[in-house]
Amino acid sequence: MIRVYTSSVIDASADAVWGVIRDFNALPSWLPIVMESRIEDGQPADKVGCVRAFRMRDGGRLREQLLSLSDYDYQCVYSILESPMPLTNYVATLKLTPVTDGQRAFAEWSAEFDCDPRDERDLARNIGQGVFQLGFDALKQRFGRR
Repeated sequence: MIRVYTSSVIDASADAVWGVIRDFNALPSWLPIVMESRIEDGQPADKVGCVRAFRMRDGGRLREQLLSLSDYDYQCVYSILESPMPLTNYVATLKLTPVTDGQRAFAEWSAEFDCDPRDERDLARNIGQGVFQLGFDALKQRFGRR
């Protein structure tokens, strides 16, 4: 099993950042590589068990399921159901922690998954830098840097 971990500090309160990312259907509004997203079967975007189907700018299509959502912990956990990436058993956690020194948020995004050993390095880099860090950079830009 591979583990990918990326962290960052965003110059906005955890409440403000959570207000953007807690909506499981909002990826297109803050993750630049996602073009469109919809929640299947008309479910609410914050209902545990709902499935989002989305399309990437490169044409890839994914389906992910919300496994848990905690407004108290500023955390969501989700799994990939379908993906063009050569991986299985993918579970990711996106979590914010308030930074008490100023109105900032410590953001962590991690994932664990299985894949062919030959794909480990590329997948870890693409997910860690091409998705997680890209998302954090977009959030930093959205909220401005101090």
